[in-house]
Amino acid sequence: MVTLVNLRAYWRFLVVVYQFFPLIVAYTRDRRKYLLFGGTRRVTSEMRVKRAELLLESLLTLGPTFIKLGQLLSTRPDILPPEYIDVLGSLQDDVPPAPWAESKVVIEEELGPVDEAFDSFDTDPISGASLGQVYVAEYEGEKVAVKIRRPGIEELVEADLRVIRWSLPLLMRFIGQSRAFSLENLADEFAKTIREEMDYDEEAATLEQIQANFEDDETLVIPEPIHERSDDRVLTMEYLPGTKINNVAALDGLGIDRTELATNLQRAYLQMIVEDGVFHADPHPGNLSVTDDGRIIFYDFGMHGEVDPFIQEKIIEFYIAVANQNVDEILDTLIEMGTLSPNVDRQVMGDVMELAIADARGDDIEQYRVNQILEQVESTIYEFPLRLPRNLALVLRVAGVVEGVCVTLDPDFDFIAVATEYLTERGYREESIQKVLESVGQQGQKTAQSLFRVPPKLERVLDRADRENLTLNVRLEDNKGVLDRLAKRLIYGIFLSFGFVATVIVYSLDPQNLLAVGAAGVPTAFVAILLWRSFRTRKGIRATPQFTRQNLRERREE
Repeated sequence: MVTLVNLRAYWRFLVVVYQFFPLIVAYTRDRRKYLLFGGTRRVTSEMRVKRAELLLESLLTLGPTFIKLGQLLSTRPDILPPEYIDVLGSLQDDVPPAPWAESKVVIEEELGPVDEAFDSFDTDPISGASLGQVYVAEYEGEKVAVKIRRPGIEELVEADLRVIRWSLPLLMRFIGQSRAFSLENLADEFAKTIREEMDYDEEAATLEQIQANFEDDETLVIPEPIHERSDDRVLTMEYLPGTKINNVAALDGLGIDRTELATNLQRAYLQMIVEDGVFHADPHPGNLSVTDDGRIIFYDFGMHGEVDPFIQEKIIEFYIAVANQNVDEILDTLIEMGTLSPNVDRQVMGDVMELAIADARGDDIEQYRVNQILEQVESTIYEFPLRLPRNLALVLRVAGVVEGVCVTLDPDFDFIAVATEYLTERGYREESIQKVLESVGQQGQKTAQSLFRVPPKLERVLDRADRENLTLNVRLEDNKGVLDRLAKRLIYGIFLSFGFVATVIVYSLDPQNLLAVGAAGVPTAFVAILLWRSFRTRKGIRATPQFTRQNLRERREE
């Protein structure tokens, strides 16, 4: 088995390299314009869009594992530029169903003969995805939905995961250090995610957990799993038909209040993320339906996320800071979550935040949508030293997709108003105010203590200065090696001066002795080249800002 997986992985590696070869050549030319020599070349937004489309085509060609990888990459603006995020965001996990004969083998291996396991079974699937497909059957007189893992998918996924791991060193040659860190973590996270999604026992447990969290909520419905007809490769659950949530005309025909429906959907996800810590992470319209009485039906819990209490608290603080338009609190929250480097230029990042909020804000202070803010902030993530933990990236994606569904239901839907009302009802805003007051009180206490401690220390320092016995130790931070570069240039300049003078002297003494002139001139010329290259390198004191307010305006205009 292991040998077969290895052989398949070697073959898949060759297939993957063949598919990605045009992109590899393009990225290599970015680093060396003419491959073997020459400088780098500037990559335009149009070039990125074309490459993203080429990447999308390659992912679709490579099949299920890479389709899932593309979907995950579309949630990671800390790894890919915004053009790639936009293109990959259209990647749908919708592939032709496997033949019934192959799916039947999976059922019979797990549950026994189909005729004995179910009263009846419709062999035409009602939906198909890269990892599994869903059928309708009848069990004990009730209709059920049967989700079956695609035959042979396990071996293909394991081989592809090895290929992805082998490809990482090559990919890291074309990205910066911080993004290399994120990419390596992404590979581990993706392996964990796709294996969990193939484990239907895990999905059933998640389904039951979320169902219990909403036990008393009458605004939504979650299908009940049927354990006696389920296994890790087959998941049987209650069949709940409904109207697709983005079918606005049908919803109007049922007389359903679409604004209320959008509000219920938003509140459900707020509860899952900021209270329960477990959330349904694939809320596209295909996984959401509505009953005739206006309740929301959730399907497909294979992709789910978990949020730990610390991140939950920071997400709440982020929502409140956005609602209050407090840029400093937004930045502090991002830094505390570990997504933004503490050394980031706060002025530049603050300008980006202010611009995003100002652009998204309406006449009323809260008439703007979080999704608009997230899109613009995400478009800057690639330029800044940000790292997105997997589940936080899922939260960002879920927030964007859910708001898109809500706006489809109600074009005037106000995400912030619903979130603010929810947080106020649950007492989170009052808690935030209380924490601020406690922080101010503690700061005042520390300030009062300092008023008593500082004067004696200041007096001792002044006494030592008066006695000319004051010593200052200064440490100069030079993370970018600016001083080192200046020192090298100074040394090169000194050697160049001596070499030039020596060459002139040798030439003036004996112009016919070309060997002696060359012996002095060649090293001098070499030093001159080194000095020229030190000024040509675009680092250190010659570096330009990565991102500015003008950059954002220009990109938004494009």
